[in-house]
Amino acid sequence: MNVQTIEDLFVEQIQDLYDAEQRLVKALPKMAEASTNSELRSAFEDHLQQTQGHVQRLEQVFAELGQDPKKETCEAMKGLIKEGEEMMDIEQPAIRDAALIAAANRVEHYEIAAYGTARTLATSLGLNQSPRLLEQTLDEEKKADAKLTQIAEQTVNQQAMRPKTRHAR
Repeated sequence: MNVQTIEDLFVEQIQDLYDAEQRLVKALPKMAEASTNSELRSAFEDHLQQTQGHVQRLEQVFAELGQDPKKETCEAMKGLIKEGEEMMDIEQPAIRDAALIAAANRVEHYEIAAYGTARTLATSLGLNQSPRLLEQTLDEEKKADAKLTQIAEQTVNQQAMRPKTRHAR
């Protein structure tokens, strides 16, 4: 990474986000499949569609910069997704759902920070469309985070707290 100017930093941030979102496009279907709570599964499926839109918006940002879309490996997202994949191995379904929400909330918080930074840089650079596009995605990430928290509080965590029934031998 050769960042010499604020423009270089902005491009690096967008390339990082582009990689992160494409990794999520691959991970979200697996998270949905591992979910046993129907509302959680639906939230992951809905966010997959949104994430595909995030990729398209980032491509619009690249276009405003006069650049072809390019990915810079997002090590943070790689790690967050790896942690999420580990949660899929939890045997107890309700606990697995709670763990998937915890992993997904971490992803959302990372994205909220990254999109907020990118939007601020785009504004500072005086770009026309990019700040609005990045703000739109930032708002969707915040809503996704809130939705996951709501699902956890209203159903999943209560289900996870119920004692596991054991079969008599």
